[in-house]
Amino acid sequence: MAWREGAIQAEWVDGEIVEMAPASAAHQRLGGFLHAFLRRFIEHHGLGEIFYAPFQMRLPSRPSGREPDLLFVDASHADRVKDTFLDGPADLVVEIVSPESEVRDRREKFLEYQEAGIPEYWLLDAPRCAAHFYVLGRDGLYHEVPIGADGIYTSTVLPRLRLRVNWLWRTPLPTLNEALADLPS
Repeated sequence: MAWREGAIQAEWVDGEIVEMAPASAAHQRLGGFLHAFLRRFIEHHGLGEIFYAPFQMRLPSRPSGREPDLLFVDASHADRVKDTFLDGPADLVVEIVSPESEVRDRREKFLEYQEAGIPEYWLLDAPRCAAHFYVLGRDGLYHEVPIGADGIYTSTVLPRLRLRVNWLWRTPLPTLNEALADLPS
């Protein structure tokens, strides 16, 4: 990964560099909104830390250096956070699907994150207005968790976190204050 220069987005998978297309403005907006929302919640409740790409996650199950769009590390796993990477699995990973990352996010990373034992995986597809939330079952497999009838997803990894899914497809996205005010108590 030392090979890549500042402007090149890449991941290291099975000993090979996998270059990625630059993120779109819509991707950045959604990622920024989620980072701000999750960071506020995580800090308020003293749960751990959230990181955004580029921050590498090295998994023991496969020789790779993935850079999820967002990753949460529970305070109990703070020892995994190194200066420039996460040494082991995150507790929650968020990937925002883009046209060039479709197969990578839905298949390759899905299986890799499942095998690594990442407890919760969010797959957000803004062009299709589709959000998929997966939780690792006792069987070691991801199971999709439905969004509530009220349109809210309740996280299993972040206690009491409730995300109104339709926020993710709004243009413009809600401000952080609007989002926080909109949540039921």
